[in-house]
Amino acid sequence: MLSLLNLLAFLALSGYAVYLFVQVVYTRYLFVKLGKKAEFEPNLKERITALLVNGFGQRKLFKDKKSGYMHLVLFYTFFIIQVGLIELIIKGFIKGYEFPFGEGHKYFSLLQEWATFLMLLAVLYGLYRRYGEKLKRLQWKRNGKAAFVYIALSILTTSILLSLGFEAIMLDHEPNLTYAPFSGAIALLFSGVGSTAGTVIFYIFWWMHMITVFSFMVFVPQSKQAHELFAMINIFFKKTGPVGKLRKIDFEDEDAEEFGVGKIENFTQQQLIDLYACAECGRCTNMCPASVTGKTLSPMELIVKMRDHLTEKGAVITSRSPWVPSYVFGSRASSLSSMAGLAEQQTAATLEMPNLIGDVITEEELWACTTCRNCEDQCPVSNEHVDKIIDLRRYLVMTEGNMPQEATRYFQNIERQSNPWGINRKERIKWREEFNDVVVPTVNEVEEFEYLFWVGSMGSFDKRSQKIVHSFAKIMNSAGVSFAILGNEERNSGDTARRMGNEFLFQQLCQENIANFQAYGVKKIITIDPHAFNTFKNEYPEFGLEAEVFHHTELIWKWIQEGSIKPVKEVREAIAYHDSCYLGRYNNIYDIPRQILKSIRGVKILEMERNREDAMCCGAGGGRMWIEETQGKRINVERTEQALKLSPTMIGSNCPYCLTMLSDGTKALEAEEQVKTMDIAEIVARSLAG
Repeated sequence: MLSLLNLLAFLALSGYAVYLFVQVVYTRYLFVKLGKKAEFEPNLKERITALLVNGFGQRKLFKDKKSGYMHLVLFYTFFIIQVGLIELIIKGFIKGYEFPFGEGHKYFSLLQEWATFLMLLAVLYGLYRRYGEKLKRLQWKRNGKAAFVYIALSILTTSILLSLGFEAIMLDHEPNLTYAPFSGAIALLFSGVGSTAGTVIFYIFWWMHMITVFSFMVFVPQSKQAHELFAMINIFFKKTGPVGKLRKIDFEDEDAEEFGVGKIENFTQQQLIDLYACAECGRCTNMCPASVTGKTLSPMELIVKMRDHLTEKGAVITSRSPWVPSYVFGSRASSLSSMAGLAEQQTAATLEMPNLIGDVITEEELWACTTCRNCEDQCPVSNEHVDKIIDLRRYLVMTEGNMPQEATRYFQNIERQSNPWGINRKERIKWREEFNDVVVPTVNEVEEFEYLFWVGSMGSFDKRSQKIVHSFAKIMNSAGVSFAILGNEERNSGDTARRMGNEFLFQQLCQENIANFQAYGVKKIITIDPHAFNTFKNEYPEFGLEAEVFHHTELIWKWIQEGSIKPVKEVREAIAYHDSCYLGRYNNIYDIPRQILKSIRGVKILEMERNREDAMCCGAGGGRMWIEETQGKRINVERTEQALKLSPTMIGSNCPYCLTMLSDGTKALEAEEQVKTMDIAEIVARSLAG
């Protein structure tokens, strides 16, 4: 009779838990389906590789090695424990049941016990990191959900070992410390209680385990633990191709009522999966240059706020069925969805919902982003924050015409004179007059050329960047390279306009530039600007560009290897090298600049604490070069301080934007007399004979 009651209670509880779990997961599925469909490129090889490396391999988690090992243990022991759960469930109805593994069961027992024990250790270590070590990135939001996770997992693991230990007492089995070391130790410790008491205690811990399993199962999809369900899906369906590549807007779509994203459901379904995949680990915010310098932007909070908004709004839009428990929608969504159920004739449109931009996400947050992708590089579940921010900026700029005054001025100057300062476009080539020691022909002054040298707006109009252009031209002359520039026919690349949300202006510039390239038969493009390099290489091809694109450091290293140029002069400098975001995180070029510096006698490379993939942005990207910082500490000053900690004689870079920001940083810190700032090309030019 007791066995029958036990079975009925189990079936009732498990059935209800599964029912609730399915309902919660199903609502999340419905909410994601609210998004727009995005083109899905199969690219199975790339997707499976990403799943193996970042999903099963947990690669990005090891950016913090302590957390990496902890999560690796949790991830793999979870699967082992789930197999053991099936056996444990059956043990509650069939005394002494074991999987029919024969002699192999003892090895399964050993594996299960160690897996359970290691999971318990990992849970306790995670508990220590959050509440003992008090990691800053884990302290952003204080509520009971995180504590519940640790408590639940601790109960899950200990109840397994306690159940197995008292099962041995219940069955009068000798404790097996070889193949059941932990439950065996428990059985040995409590062997004096007798089989009757052992049976009662076994069922106490068995039910404790089952109730915790079912509670946790319902809790998971409603919390940050939802990443356990969505992370693998997110990693697999993440858009492929060049990282950071932005989605193209079709301006010929006559049905489009707005451009950009002003409502949560106007994101793509893939973007919405991101929201539920977030683990709230804080790694993105911890590395965000805006966040660490006191700006309002927190990439993690941005995702979490949009997730909660989607859940709330989704509950209203989908008008849930009355048989779905209200709490599955979470917090405010419960009351909103209940309103929809009580007033069926009232449409979702008439219910007051907060605006995505303004109420949920502030404009200050959106304009604080430097588009450096440090957040995305850190994210263990492959969330993409930048494209969402740009989509929201697009709505502000192109639909509402709402943007900072500096952005308005920037767009006007680009439209009128094709440069950020509004200087007469006919002066674009004027810089050439000041450098008579180098030969820099225009495309109209030579019959043919191998490389089109894209000087860019910084190189054409900014006095400091013109020195980089001069040095690189000197290098190309020394290498005997056939090149030409567009001169006054050169326009702006449009990269910054695109990142600032003006997709229309970007596409206009893009099409004009491609037409110009085609008119002069351009097959190879070289530039000193990583931003132009990235957009030409990774984004222009979608609009018809067919050309090889090089950053100047790539070709400098090629020419050094070939012997076309020879760094023979000693350059005695201790250089703190700064990785630019658009060359590094966007295009994975880290070693080439360092190899160039190593080839120069006298140069000593100093690595900042944040270098390579973890390098901090200079603060100029995403249009921030042209928008004044009014919140917190200046990003360029923070980055310069990181460099000065190494006591360098020089700060080296590979980007005119970075060089400007770092130069300003040394001035702000009154260190410009002691520490020079130079581009790789300038350093190489100093090492050349003649």
